Amino acid sequence: MHSTVQGHTVMHLVVSNELSFRIMVDLEYDAADPFAVRLTFHLPGGEPVTWVFARELMVDGISRPSGEGDVRIEPVGAELTEARIVLHSPEGAAELRAESPALIAFLARTDRLVAMGEEATAGDLDAQLAGILSAPGCENAG
Repeated sequence: MHSTVQGHTVMHLVVSNELSFRIMVDLEYDAADPFAVRLTFHLPGGEPVTWVFARELMVDGISRPSGEGDVRIEPVGAELTEARIVLHSPEGAAELRAESPALIAFLARTDRLVAMGEEATAGDLDAQLAGILSAPGCENAG
């Protein structure tokens, strides 16, 4: 069974109301860190930049304004077909626009791996299994 979910999408890096750039973004979810999603932005002429934030923030942000501090996500327009992601760092802020269906499809795949609300249980099961397999008397009879 795979323990990660990966995807790719195109987002728009908004420079102004009149100007934005299309950038490739890698989406990643790892069951070993079940509360987080990773977005790696491939910026033109620069090194990729990765942001890690709560999966629940992305889920909530698709349908209503969510987040505090460094990452904020909110729907754009009444149809909820686009999400606005604002990332704050000491160097400034970046606004990105993403198609909500692409984010929803990615999140649905993460939910099949570790269901929302079951993140703590998933981590506990891994730790319990590791403990069982490392217990004395549990040897490979190969």
